[in-house]
Amino acid sequence: MEKKHMSKLVLEQVTKTFGDFYAAREISFCAEEGEFVTLLGPSGCGKTTLLKMIGGFHQPDSGQILIGGKSVNSLPPDKRNTAMCFQSYALFPHLNVSHNICFGLKQNKYPPA
Repeated sequence: MEKKHMSKLVLEQVTKTFGDFYAAREISFCAEEGEFVTLLGPSGCGKTTLLKMIGGFHQPDSGQILIGGKSVNSLPPDKRNTAMCFQSYALFPHLNVSHNICFGLKQNKYPPA
């Protein structure tokens, strides 16, 4: 199986609003390949919104999100090669443990072991 490498993640002046509320305002940072990044802050400060924009589940109102040097602003979530892990269990209740684990692997077309 081919080893997948992580790509550099860059956010440039990323902003997201919901009505008059700024969920994220002019956020910029760079995460180099292999770095471990933590988002820390109180409830409602924009951590989840930022992750959802990186993952493609929300579109930024302005700014750029780049993965591997390429803008992903217009790419759907399944084309970004990103993943999110939620604090609460995000399992499919109709699937058993094995099928829940295999779901992401099948979506990314990993061959069976």
